[in-house]
Amino acid sequence: MLVAVELALESAPPSGRVSTEHVINVLGRLQAQPLPETVATNLQVSQTPLADTARYDSLRAGSDMQEADHA
Repeated sequence: MLVAVELALESAPPSGRVSTEHVINVLGRLQAQPLPETVATNLQVSQTPLADTARYDSLRAGSDMQEADHA
């Protein structure tokens, strides 16, 4: 925990005040598991994904729920 406090103090803002949340965040990053190695693969995307917002609107059209008007 002392290492996390020291690292948090090194990255302190100009005011010099370090929050407890920042120290806990640094501590969590120190305890995080390393990322797995990148795996080489021959897989490729055959079709570029497209956003189809009309599809989602059509799914909602059959719903009995009334959408709230926030505007």
